[in-house]
Amino acid sequence: MKNVFDEMNERGLIYQSIYPDELRELLDKEKVVCYCGFDPTADSLHVGNLALILQLVRMQKAGHTPIALVGGATGKIGDPSGRNDMRPMISDEQRDKNIRKIKKQFESFFDPDCENKLIVVDNDDWISKLSYVDFLNVVGLNMSVNKMLSSGCFEQRMENGLSFLEFNYMPMQAYDFYHLFKTYNCSVQLGGSDQWANILAGAELIRKKENKPVYCMTSPLLTKTDGTKMGKSAGGAVWLSREKTSDYDFFQYFRDIEDAKVEEVFKMLTLLPLDEIKEICSGTGKEINKAKERLAFEVTKIVRGEKSANEALKQARGAFGGNEADMPEVSLDKNSLNIIDCLVALKFAGSRGDAKKLVLGGGVKVDDVVVDNLEFACPADGFVLKKGKKNIVKVNVQ
Repeated sequence: MKNVFDEMNERGLIYQSIYPDELRELLDKEKVVCYCGFDPTADSLHVGNLALILQLVRMQKAGHTPIALVGGATGKIGDPSGRNDMRPMISDEQRDKNIRKIKKQFESFFDPDCENKLIVVDNDDWISKLSYVDFLNVVGLNMSVNKMLSSGCFEQRMENGLSFLEFNYMPMQAYDFYHLFKTYNCSVQLGGSDQWANILAGAELIRKKENKPVYCMTSPLLTKTDGTKMGKSAGGAVWLSREKTSDYDFFQYFRDIEDAKVEEVFKMLTLLPLDEIKEICSGTGKEINKAKERLAFEVTKIVRGEKSANEALKQARGAFGGNEADMPEVSLDKNSLNIIDCLVALKFAGSRGDAKKLVLGGGVKVDDVVVDNLEFACPADGFVLKKGKKNIVKVNVQ
């Protein structure tokens, strides 16, 4: 089997690492424990988390033990990395609900029958039991304030005023790595490239406290060609939960990604062999659309299962092949037949203002007729709604 470090590197999944030669050798000769953290800021993970989940999956397939950490404690603070303002606080009740749902989401990705089963932990289980003085005794003498303030993760918040609450995020994440090292002999932390300073702080803390080697590596963030984060659509984030993003919308998001990003996303978000990916993505012109359809199918299969992926593929072909029987279907209340109400209710527009702009811009069709009247009433017996060229649904009125 190929060394998992080499596999990740060939897929473009390693952005930064410390002691890469040592880490590669370690992953080749020993079975290690590795972890990645996810803060419960919502009741579902999203597309931006998927590359890191699959990093843990790859580690498990290579014989290593993965730990998925849900940040019940760090989630009470909010990661300041790359932000201009402080993250909004959520209630304890909502955070607990988010944690339960996120823990459940991990189950479908990992092999439950292997010896190196996934371990799921919540950092609130140990951080909430620490006194602040005990916490300071571990991190206080081993983390430089000057170094922390010079790290990129605080840069934008420093301009608008970094709160002491947020300042504690990095020490808490560093303590997580220390705790997992002591408890599970965890020696590798994975994360996104925006987490480099936080991850490095944990590795340095362990080396200072325990005089033992540990390692870390980050993956590049999924971005569009303009540099903005991938995983957003007109309706907001693209969620792993089907309750928040339907199977069809999830499929269609990947079917519609930019041509220039297809091979990169294939490598990061699927488990297909690299030579097969290269062959799929080798075509040009109309062939790239086949590659995008395959990409959408493979990612949807990983996240939602093969049955859902096949159904989404059938709906997509129905929508764009003109077969109304196979189109994705949605329900609309009979009181929302005004075109503006309809677009907002079906989340084709984020607001009434956005809906009006769509109509006045000629971007909306009902039964293949362009709607140019803000007072247009949709047919009460059902209709086909199109927004632009890529959003087509069959609407059933109730």
